[in-house]
Amino acid sequence: MSARAELQSESGVPTESVRHAAPAHDVVVVGSGIVGLGAALAAVDRGLSVLVVDRSAVIGGSTIRNFGHLCLTPQSGEARRHALTARGLWLRLARDAGFWASERGTLVAARHADELALLDELAAARTERVLGDRPEIEPLDERELRALAPVSPGVTLGGALLPYDLQVDPREAADAIRRHLESRGVRFLTRTSVGSVRSGRVETSRGPIDAGTVVVATNHDLDQLLPDLAERAELQRCGLDMLRVRADLARPLVAPLLTGWSLIRYSAFAGTAAADQVRARLHADRPDLAALDLNQMYTQLPDGSVVVGDSHQKGAAISPFQDERASVAFLDEFRALFGAEPVVTERWQGVYASGRDEFVVDEVEPGVLVTVVATGIGMTTGLGLAEHVVGNHLDGGRDAALSLPASPSDDSAPLPSVLTGSRS
Repeated sequence: MSARAELQSESGVPTESVRHAAPAHDVVVVGSGIVGLGAALAAVDRGLSVLVVDRSAVIGGSTIRNFGHLCLTPQSGEARRHALTARGLWLRLARDAGFWASERGTLVAARHADELALLDELAAARTERVLGDRPEIEPLDERELRALAPVSPGVTLGGALLPYDLQVDPREAADAIRRHLESRGVRFLTRTSVGSVRSGRVETSRGPIDAGTVVVATNHDLDQLLPDLAERAELQRCGLDMLRVRADLARPLVAPLLTGWSLIRYSAFAGTAAADQVRARLHADRPDLAALDLNQMYTQLPDGSVVVGDSHQKGAAISPFQDERASVAFLDEFRALFGAEPVVTERWQGVYASGRDEFVVDEVEPGVLVTVVATGIGMTTGLGLAEHVVGNHLDGGRDAALSLPASPSDDSAPLPSVLTGSRS
């Protein structure tokens, strides 16, 4: 019998006795992106029954349309706290779910003295050994950088290695995590829209679902489900353009590569005193790239292809029509940095939530938790956000993120221990 038939009486009219979409679950998660997957993981780790509801048949949003770069070192404040916990969870999931995860860190290519000064400033501030014996930021001279990245001679002055950052292939990782969660008993109800949530109940297009705890992890679509909260958080959409290319590079790119444009974007870099000078120079020298709100960075996947990007534009809605000028700029900058001719194999548009703060976290009704990453660091922080907010709630506590606004410039908050093992 079809799902539609199961929800109808003989007369074809839904009846109260048959219109429930699923049996009650301890935790119902709305959204199957990385935060939703993290919420399901937090719940199943605690031995609870979990149902994930998503309107799509596949994981196809911002969780797969990104660099696969898990950039914990460039974060600060709440983002850093969530990222440090997420790192341990990513490594655990890579092992348990069987997907590729690189622990080679992140490279930063500095092309100007002020960029080196910025890296030195943050390195001097990050002296505490949080994740191991190595410093979080290791300076590289030009020769050392070129040994690790296929940049053209004379283009860079040096840079840095951030040894604790990670990289995954997001398309592979998302599906592998879902399969792993399913193997542990998590149910996925797809092609199902959610109309409303309240304590103990999720109303869906297939009927109501009873839940002990409800987790809303809908990213930018929070404005569809909880519009008042989205408006208070000044939530909008951020659209970005990305490419995948093949090129005959001088050597493999062993880790994600950031540039000066990245140094004025991520909060730990952007919070340094040197960042203002870097920003002013970049915007004065290249107003065309500044108009794209560029984050010029690169990741190489195991098959040798390179992900290139990305631009940013914000609004209540994002036009599906991509301006070719962004792609032209990406390819020109690729040639200038690597001295190689890129051949485009894929183009795509990503969309993610952007808000006043980096996270929208709330308990809108008792047992109804909202967990949204409201900037472009969902892969970096999402698993940690879910563990902190959802995990603490399920443990009978209340995470600080539910009480305190995000503070991107604050590095003084105590750092958590990194989770490395299952609690199940």
